[in-house]
Amino acid sequence: MEGFTIHRGTTAVLPDDNVDTDRIIPARFLSRVSRSGYGELLFSDVRGEGFPLDQPAAQGATVLVVGTNFGCGSSREHAVWAIQQAGFKAVVAKRTETSAAYSDIFRQNAANCGLLLVELTEEDHDKISWRGSGVEIEIDLPSQLVRQQGEESHFDISPVSKEAILKGLDLIGTTLIHEKEIGEYESKSIAYVPQR
Repeated sequence: MEGFTIHRGTTAVLPDDNVDTDRIIPARFLSRVSRSGYGELLFSDVRGEGFPLDQPAAQGATVLVVGTNFGCGSSREHAVWAIQQAGFKAVVAKRTETSAAYSDIFRQNAANCGLLLVELTEEDHDKISWRGSGVEIEIDLPSQLVRQQGEESHFDISPVSKEAILKGLDLIGTTLIHEKEIGEYESKSIAYVPQR
């Protein structure tokens, strides 16, 4: 995977709350054999005239700005793949007093696939979302800052997810950092073979 440090792009604002994974990528597409081709299926059941991502200002956007509790519902990496393959490098959501920005399983799937999830307070999120789609934005992962039109907003991220996304490591890549130690352990390990 490609590492993420500082990304500059434009926004596509989908202000809805509680967007579940079946809306992101409908279940009927989950039986596909390949891991590619999901970008064109992103939000396929709700696309069309009037849908925020189909507006001219959202075209070519690389940062998806959403409401709260994004990615709720069933677990599916396909939702993350669809977002990434549609050209988005990061998702910005809001945290409220009563709701997390993302569902836990979506957050973990995103980290495993290298999609940066930015969680902002309502106040900081509103500064970005009210401007609408097509506005330039910068996301600085090392500094954990979002910059837009001269304003900065800090975001928190787990140190483990941050390191993996910075280095472009999925779960296998993270494990292979310890390949030498694993090999040394395996060479000394005596396998247990059950007796008949």
